[in-house]
Amino acid sequence: MTYTLAVHGGAGTLLRGDMTPEREAAYHAALAHVVATGEAVLKANGSALDAVTAAVCALEDEPLFNAGRGAVFTDAGTQEMDAAIMEGRDRRAGCVASIFGPRNPIRLARAVMEKGEQVMMTGEGAMKLAREHGLALEEADYFFTETRREALENALALKRRGETSSDPSQRHGTVGAVALDVDGNLAAATSTGGFTAKASGRIGDTPVIGAGTYADNETCAVSGTGTGEVFIRYTAAADIAARMRYLGESLEQAADHVVNTVLGPREGSGGVIAVDAKGAIALPFNCEGMYRGHVRAGEDPVTAIYR
Repeated sequence: MTYTLAVHGGAGTLLRGDMTPEREAAYHAALAHVVATGEAVLKANGSALDAVTAAVCALEDEPLFNAGRGAVFTDAGTQEMDAAIMEGRDRRAGCVASIFGPRNPIRLARAVMEKGEQVMMTGEGAMKLAREHGLALEEADYFFTETRREALENALALKRRGETSSDPSQRHGTVGAVALDVDGNLAAATSTGGFTAKASGRIGDTPVIGAGTYADNETCAVSGTGTGEVFIRYTAAADIAARMRYLGESLEQAADHVVNTVLGPREGSGGVIAVDAKGAIALPFNCEGMYRGHVRAGEDPVTAIYR
């Protein structure tokens, strides 16, 4: 057996015209660090579950990306984060929604999966679990970035004028990782702050198993990024697995169909990263770009932003 890892920092990339060489280099460096973090686990014969956890924690710690420390603000000026993790061996899963405080929301999602009988938690119950299991908690200053605050002010100004931003970096933003380990197990993890000026209390596809996150050893592991409401309505991640299972499609065929034929025409802007049970990788997206990286055992890591 070999191993495979893919990560994403969201399909809501800065438009090419707004991307400076310095900022592009910073994104590539951050993605390379995340890939290296996840691969280190797999190289040491660690589990896919540990690898995606480590990779998503690294993404949550990086303010360039919309999750954890880089989470965007709601229309109420708050930060509300969602996360989910799933392993493919027996489809265990854990999800949290609209939480604030844990340094790494993905660790709380994993605690939900491993420490109780629930699959999804929110509110004080989720925070109680975080405290009980000693997860690192942070104050509001840790999560504040001036860039995200400015984005909120701009979005609210547009909203007052009855307009919406055409910049996909303001409308999207999620991070995720998928992996196959040396034992043949798959796992997926996804984390997000939502989108700038989202309605407080809004929950997207990230913590919805089968929509933005999915893993099944018989087919594939998927992490999505994009217009969450559309990903939910069309169960995007599970649909990729279903097309493989029932139609016999390859990972590339199934992922491309869902992203470009199912989601795209229905204003489902975004993309997915996916790995199958044989280690194949698919990274389709139907917008200008998607921050992404991947590596296989014995190969050099790759990072990319645009097509």
